[in-house]
Amino acid sequence: MKLQGAIIAAGRGERLRNSTRDDIPKPLVMLGGEAMLSRQARAILDAGASSVVAIVNSETARIASEKKLVIANPPSVALVVRDTANSMETMLALGELLEPGWFIASTVDAVIPQTELARFVNESRKKIEECREKNLAGVLAVTRWRGEAKPLFADVTSNGLILRLGNRQTSMVTAGLYFLSTRVFDYAADARRAGLDALRRFLALLIERGMALDAIELEGSIDVDEASDLDAARAAIRKMP
Repeated sequence: MKLQGAIIAAGRGERLRNSTRDDIPKPLVMLGGEAMLSRQARAILDAGASSVVAIVNSETARIASEKKLVIANPPSVALVVRDTANSMETMLALGELLEPGWFIASTVDAVIPQTELARFVNESRKKIEECREKNLAGVLAVTRWRGEAKPLFADVTSNGLILRLGNRQTSMVTAGLYFLSTRVFDYAADARRAGLDALRRFLALLIERGMALDAIELEGSIDVDEASDLDAARAAIRKMP
């Protein structure tokens, strides 16, 4: 199974900026000695993707150019500049850039141990290859809720099927990592007609329309939204082999 990679990185990262008082786009924040975007692209390639498309906004592209930052060095990584209205539109923009098939997508701020990222990819492949469900849209990474603000809660069955996504509190939340079929882009028009304005709402729409999403629980993932998350991610990276 050929696997394409993608990074959703077109937001401004306002919560992180406000908490650090460092006026720099989140994809360019340094983490483990490299920009978050560079680190995420390398991690996705190391996990088995043949290529990576990263969508950034024009501010990120401009500042990276002014500072002469190398944020996507390998030839298998392509930067696409799009000033999208929201995270859903950033995801849907990938429909114009990816070949039909399967892809692994990540938010730029999902810091996941490489062993867990590789396990997610391998187990997702296995689920897809063994599943006879034609409506399988893909697999989402989930993690135990630790009290983070504004999570996307996932109601997951004992065999790993996601029943619903939303604000109703459960023990599991999404972790910013997705293994999806490009068939999800068939629902772009439905989502726009419904006035959806966030990736989380688009994912919930897929389930409402009868598409199946499975879940795989990850350990040690950190969603970098605020200064305390960045400190935790840097500490975790220092301990990684």
